Amino acid sequence: MKTQYYTATTIDGFIADEHNSLDWLFEVDEGGENPFAEFFAGIGAFAMGSTTYEWILAHEGALEHPEKWIEPYGDTPAWIFSSRELPAIPGANLHFVRGDVAPVHAEMVTAAQGKNIWLVGGGELVARFADEGLLDEVILGVAPVSLGKGAPVLPRRITSSRFTLTGARPIGQFAYLTYDVSKPS
Repeated sequence: MKTQYYTATTIDGFIADEHNSLDWLFEVDEGGENPFAEFFAGIGAFAMGSTTYEWILAHEGALEHPEKWIEPYGDTPAWIFSSRELPAIPGANLHFVRGDVAPVHAEMVTAAQGKNIWLVGGGELVARFADEGLLDEVILGVAPVSLGKGAPVLPRRITSSRFTLTGARPIGQFAYLTYDVSKPS
């Protein structure tokens, strides 16, 4: 069982532009492959921050069309980190939480039943897991796009001594890089 950060990023290290838009991502050719489906098949629980969740609500219309959530994620339990009240998608297996990531991670491990945990993002939430030594792997789909500013992939200084490159492969216009992450010393 691994806790994984799987995300797309620009070549200059942003996961969203300064307006939290992902429009840049949908312009990149995936070459007809869908690496996400293979990845998600191994996921037993996942977590995201409120900005990511709200993007799904706004851009997928998941409150009015719950199938936009159910089709990709099924009944896989999701933890939404937020300091404010957010609407729940009907029929989705959601847990709204706040505060320390460690006890939530323990709940996720139990719920995942031996499968992997996916940290969807944003980068600040994932960095909190990394700070606690709860991040095992980073999988980046690097897109040939430069934004200049926006939401960073990981807004922390984490030195190369904690990362070990374990995979690199092209998929369409993306370069998928996989790194094992060691615990902080």
